[in-house]
Amino acid sequence: MDTHQSAGDAPGQPPGVVGYAGVLRELLPIALWREDAEGHVVEWSLAARDLLGHQPEDVLGRPASRVLVPDANRDLAQRLTRRVRAGETVVGTLPVRHRDGHDVTMEMWIVPATDPQGRPGTLLIAVETSEVLHMRDSLAALESLFTQSPIGLATLGPDLRFLRVNDALARMNGVSAAEHLGKRLTEVVPGVNAAALESMMRQVLDRGAPVVDARRTGRTAADPDRDRTWSCSYAPLLDNAGRRLGLIASLIDITEGQQAHADAERARRRFALLAEAGTRIGTTLDLRQTAEEMVQLLVPQLADSADVQLLEEVLEPDEAAASTRGVVRRVAAAFPDPSAPTAKLTAGMRFQIPLGSVYERVIADGRPMNLYQSDIPALITDPHADRLRAYLTSLGSARLIPLVARGKVLGAVVVTRQRSREPFDEQDCVLVDELVARAALNIDNARMYTTQREAALTLRRSLTNSALPAVTGLELTGRYLPASDHDVGGDWFDAISLPDGRTGLVIGDVMGHGIHSAAVMGQLRTAVRTLARHDVSPARMLRSLDAVVTDLGEDEMATCVYAVHDPAAAECVIARAGHPPPAVATAGGDVTFLGGSPGVPLGTGGRDFRTQRVPLPPGSLLVLYTDGLIEARDRDLDEGLEQLARALVHREQPLEALCDGILEQLLAARPVQDDVAVLLARTRRG
Repeated sequence: MDTHQSAGDAPGQPPGVVGYAGVLRELLPIALWREDAEGHVVEWSLAARDLLGHQPEDVLGRPASRVLVPDANRDLAQRLTRRVRAGETVVGTLPVRHRDGHDVTMEMWIVPATDPQGRPGTLLIAVETSEVLHMRDSLAALESLFTQSPIGLATLGPDLRFLRVNDALARMNGVSAAEHLGKRLTEVVPGVNAAALESMMRQVLDRGAPVVDARRTGRTAADPDRDRTWSCSYAPLLDNAGRRLGLIASLIDITEGQQAHADAERARRRFALLAEAGTRIGTTLDLRQTAEEMVQLLVPQLADSADVQLLEEVLEPDEAAASTRGVVRRVAAAFPDPSAPTAKLTAGMRFQIPLGSVYERVIADGRPMNLYQSDIPALITDPHADRLRAYLTSLGSARLIPLVARGKVLGAVVVTRQRSREPFDEQDCVLVDELVARAALNIDNARMYTTQREAALTLRRSLTNSALPAVTGLELTGRYLPASDHDVGGDWFDAISLPDGRTGLVIGDVMGHGIHSAAVMGQLRTAVRTLARHDVSPARMLRSLDAVVTDLGEDEMATCVYAVHDPAAAECVIARAGHPPPAVATAGGDVTFLGGSPGVPLGTGGRDFRTQRVPLPPGSLLVLYTDGLIEARDRDLDEGLEQLARALVHREQPLEALCDGILEQLLAARPVQDDVAVLLARTRRG
């Protein structure tokens, strides 16, 4: 791969600009940049500009750590750089700062490379993680299509030579898939009107418009003694830039006359329906909406009614097992027939699965079942359902399909057709089962998301709703504001009563979001409370917490402030671990921020956590907060500190009102971009 293309030498480009990495620009843009021995950017690719927003003139010659590395990752970046300059190659997933301030998660290769002066430098190769995942999913979908489709499929290049052929097409042509590759249609199956078909394919490429249901007749090695007819469809393959890469061909054998022609049309509709399912089912992580989307796709295109039932033990796993075993709940249904007793078939209804019923067999065995006219009454589980029994006599066929995801049966789907419609045939069953299988995975995803979200919110409430204690010599209040109502983070604060009327005050911020960060926060909070009751000094407290975070894994990191207030000495002893500086507002009107070294974050192996003694005479206010209060994409740290200082001007008002005013002044003009925790402590007078 030539990464030093001539784009960097084009007029108007500053020296050090590296060109795009070939065709990967459209498929998977690869950002490259090089840093010299001092960490300055000396080369910057055009793909890096596109992905990260920084123009070459904005980054070349500047320290990469200042421009590209998020503040929380500075220490980690320095450690990785030292390892690479020592000759090691580092591979990992790291955030890189975009020009607009947000972090872009990227898969990175950091390799040793000499700088222009021959000194040890680094070469960084990065692709955006979300693009990698998208490409993986796209390739998996394409692979599934080629390996599972009963339709003959092939891709051809611009020269109309075969690039890929599935087994179905190879069987039609009587030539192995491998023997197709690199050849044209006229070379593979000369016994058909291949020249005319190639002319048609050339028109598809030239015009960029698909051709559907072109007929091809002749003899192949698969059946050399008989003419066969195929329905052929061709569509251009275009990249993101609209460049024509070739075309895709799909073939269906329609030799058996009108029936085969009807089958081809049905297959085409089914193929379109599967494509439609990919866009219509699972549009959200809402379980019931996903079930309704499946029902809307099934009715009326494939069935005259659809009924989605989930096991209660799947929907409510925390309920007592005895009360949910064998109980199903209808979560979505469609019965357009006006004769259907819809009052007995509404969503939300629960019923016990009778032992020995077809429902129990389908759910227990995890295999679908067809019911035809004489079998339909087996669907009735209520002996008193006369209206339902009358309705079922109008049905001609039904199919019960288990909802199975990740090896677990979640429930069942029942689809029916009226007598006036053809019963479900084998191809109908395959298509219905495929749609149900896709929906089952989306329903399971929604179920797991809902479960995890509820667990996260429960954990957040349990960790943040405890009231602050009444302590000697201090008024206390605090607030926690999550960045999202649907997520939970690792910010927290606490106050602990200590011997001799002293009080331990702590605030911390675990990096990241989600239930994992909240769980780490819970462990740190518990550790602080345990250690505080042993009267551990602030510096020793942070050393112990650093060990706790380190034990949780090398990727864990947190910041923290721990302070001990002594009313007898009218002072606070404070230690910091990479956390923003506490603010101190005196009764006389001065507002200062704690100076000195902030220390290193917890989890980085820091041992030297320094303590500072801060006088707190009566009427003084100590303000502890997390970075979400003062940091934002549209302002720097100093501006946030100045705004906080202005918010403390009216410090004499009640503490609750003061805390609300601080949050209003700093957050009202912008959305909450990160979790915010604030702890206020005011020394009592007299």
